[in-house]
Parts: sequence; C-alpha cells; structure tokens
Amino acid sequence: MSLKSINPTKTNSWINLRNHFNDIKDIHIRELFNEDTHRLETLSIEWEDFYFDFSKNKINSVTINLFNDLLEEIDLKSSIKKYFTGEKINSTESRAVLHTALRASENEKILVDGKDIIPKITKAKEKIKLFTESILTGNHTGFKGHKITDIVNIGIGGSDLGPSMVVESLSHYKTDLNSHFVSNVDGDHLNEVLGKLRPETTLFIIVSKTFTTIETLTNANSVRSWFLNAASENDISKHFIAVSSNIEKAVEFGINPENIFPMWDWVGGRFSLWSSVGISISLSIGYEKFEELLLGARKMDLHFKSNEFSKNIPVLMACLSMWYNNFFNYQTHAVIPYSENLKSFSKYLQQASMESNGKQTDRSGNLTNYETGQIIWGQTGTNAQHSFFQLLHQGSKIIPSDFIGFKNSIKGNEVHHDILMANFFAQTKALMNGTINEKVESNHRLFKGDRPTNTFLINKLSPSSLGSLIAMYEHKIFTLGVIWNILSFDQFGVELGKKLATNILQDLTSQDFNSHDSSTKTLLNRYSSTD
Repeated sequence: MSLKSINPTKTNSWINLRNHFNDIKDIHIRELFNEDTHRLETLSIEWEDFYFDFSKNKINSVTINLFNDLLEEIDLKSSIKKYFTGEKINSTESRAVLHTALRASENEKILVDGKDIIPKITKAKEKIKLFTESILTGNHTGFKGHKITDIVNIGIGGSDLGPSMVVESLSHYKTDLNSHFVSNVDGDHLNEVLGKLRPETTLFIIVSKTFTTIETLTNANSVRSWFLNAASENDISKHFIAVSSNIEKAVEFGINPENIFPMWDWVGGRFSLWSSVGISISLSIGYEKFEELLLGARKMDLHFKSNEFSKNIPVLMACLSMWYNNFFNYQTHAVIPYSENLKSFSKYLQQASMESNGKQTDRSGNLTNYETGQIIWGQTGTNAQHSFFQLLHQGSKIIPSDFIGFKNSIKGNEVHHDILMANFFAQTKALMNGTINEKVESNHRLFKGDRPTNTFLINKLSPSSLGSLIAMYEHKIFTLGVIWNILSFDQFGVELGKKLATNILQDLTSQDFNSHDSSTKTLLNRYSSTD
C-alpha cells in the first residue's frame, strides 16, 4: 500500500501556517527570546547523549502547534508505520523501503511479500562478522600467504559515499587495515590508489547491485588487470569479494560464491551502509564497532517511531526545513560539523537528501506547483568560518544551518577542543544577534543577525552517536518527502544522463557526431581531435 497523496498547500493547516508566517516573519529571533523567558525549555530536546537546541529559529509555540496540525492533517503517523513495516511505499518501483530493518532487533518480525526478512538479515550480519574476523586475525591470507594489510572499496553513489564517510568519521577507531575508496571512473585517481598498494596484501570489495554499473565495473576490470600482472586467475578469489545481487556476473569475474554478500531491492543505495555494503566499515573499525553503529541508528529509529511530533527531533528538523523552504523561500541549508572527522558528512547528506527529495512530481503523478527539495552543502568548522561564513553573516541570502558539536573530544586534547567549541557557540550566537543595538562605524561592519540555526551538542563522536546522527537525517528526509507529497525513494533523475553517456561513448568509438546539437558536436570534435 502506497503513502497517501495529499497536496500540503491545499490543507487548512497550510493556510493557517501562511497566516502565521505573515505575523512572525518580520520579528527578529532575538525579540522572540525577549518575549518568552521559557523559550529554551520549550524549544530544546534532550535525548540519549544528544542535546537539540532549536530555539534560534523564527518560530514560537504557535508555530510548533501549527506544524503538528499539518502533520496530523497529512497523516504522518500512518506513513511512518508503513515506512517501518514493509509496505511498498516506493510505489513507482513497487518496493518496500526497509533500511531500518537492517538495524532492527533480531526478535522483530518484518514481512516483505509475506516473508519475514529478519532471518536473512541476521544471516548476512553473521557472514560479515565471520569474514571480518578471518581478515583481521590473518586466517584469510593473500596468494603469497601474507596477511591482508589494505582494503579497497570499489563502488559509486550509495555504494561509496556512506561507507567512505563512516570510515573517515570513525578513523580513531580503526583496525590495523588501511582503507581506500575508489568511486569516480577517473583513471588518474585509480592509478594513484593502486600506486600505494601491493597485490599480495590487498583485498578489493566490488559493490554493485547489478554488477553492471559502468563506473564500478570499469574500475573493477582495470584493477583485475593490474592484479593479474602479479598473480594468476586462481588467485582472484583470495583478493576480490563482491556485494551484489547478480551472483552469476560476480562468479564470472572470478569471485568465490562464498565471498558474495547480498543486496536486496528493499534497500536503496543511498541508505545501504547498514547492509552488506558496510562490510568495508566492519573491516575498517571491527565488527563490534559496526554493531554499535547499527545500535545507535536503532535507538534513533525508536525515537522517531514513538515520540510525539513536538518532541521528535527528525520531525521537527523536517518541519523547520519546510518552513524555511516553502514560506521564507530560503532554498539552501548548510550542515556544519565541528569535527574534522566529519568533513565528508555534508557530502554524504547531499546525496541522501537531494537524490531523495529532488523531485518535481507528487505522489499522484502531478507536477508540483510548490518548492520541494533543498540544496544541502557544508564544511567543517572552524574551516568554514574562514571560507563561506562571510556570506552566512552578511550576505543577502539567508541560509539556515545545522551546527553539530561534541562535548568531549576523542583524544582528550582539552586546549584545542575548548578553542574549537568556543567558536561553535560564538557562531550561532552571532548569527542570531548580529550587531543590532551596537555602535558600528559603517554599514560595512553591520551584522543584521536574525539568521536561523539548529544546534546539536552530542557527548562524543562514537560509532553509536554517528549511527544515531545518520538515522536522524534519514528520518528528516523521509518526513520532508511525506510533507511535500513526493516519492523519496526512486531516482529516475540520474538515468537520462547515464543513457546519453552510453550513446556518446559509442559515438566516440565510431567518430560520428552528426546526431548531436551544435554545441555537443563541436565539443566532441575538439575532444577527439589529435591537434
């Protein structure tokens, strides 16, 4: 059963939000604090080791009540239930959306087409665990009998962005393996990675659901050729494993069927790091830490499923983004973690959010006449302060931002951490207050403030807290899709360019460019010219 199709702009609560917007839009955030001495108590949530402060936004308690009215009117509760119980909410592809099942308790029962999927998830986890142990203990050796020292994940999109981000984020918890990720079909980058490796001590992980993705297979075949310069065909099975649903193609490549890990059609690529796609994570930080990552996500799942909307972190995040996107017309959103380990987190969220909610068609097949999607971007603080914060503070564009900070550093360097976090706290205060009521020499030194931010203060960056953080954004993305009445779990938008690239590759072989427009034809001729 698919999700209900309700145009949010036609609801009574949307009309009420529009009227409320006209009442509140010109009130400075600082004034909202002056009007309500209990504002922080109302607009903050403590959950596990997370503290979520959303008081520095252009909202008040009336706004929260109106958000709740909208969520009731579009029946978000029933959508959440379908999301977690295996209903085929990806209706264009007739698929369930069950990345949450990958971190569910083994005691749960979740049905897809009448069959409980938990046993097969449990079996896959056990396979990941045993393989991880065999690599880390040295029981699995290379073709010369050496211990594996390096792993290379070969994938693209969700088969790369999630695992690479997690491995980078949790590098302080790494095993003795060196982890590398190859995604772009850029031969220069591939050669740079291979230049650091020895064939006899390297394990390659090919991640492709169909085992036909052109970028992944091009890289995999080039790596295979590089490997065979030093080894034999029989040695491939010791150094290559696959995460795929196309067993036949993987075996044809030379991979041992025992070393092919499953992928399921009810897990979208951009939400797949929790699955066998995360084997690179397990190898990089150990299976126990991988389990902690899953457990952190499961805790956020329970929070999202069970908490009332006004105390539900992902739901409130979604409502705030809708508020700014659709009423204030603020079209971008910055994610700024104050941890260098999270330097790829915003890049990961770009795919998770923009591939999910970058849609122009509602669930009834109509083109929308309202804004959907957000442009997600960001960088780590304090680097970001010396990069784009000038625009955040004094630019003509207003950019709502998430600030993510940690109470404790991983290694306990208090001097550095205090400086880092002093900047973290100062920025959200400055973005809100500006220099209003202060004497400034000229408008060049004027800061208007009134720039909205969310603040997340988390105890420590750990596998568990990272799992919760990722799941929190996943559920925000889902909630926004429900509010905007779009289908968040297909991605037809990536297909046209891929199809044309295949055609152009054939044209480059034949050197016949006459079917193209004048611009493309000229570019292809210049590219192919020997001059």
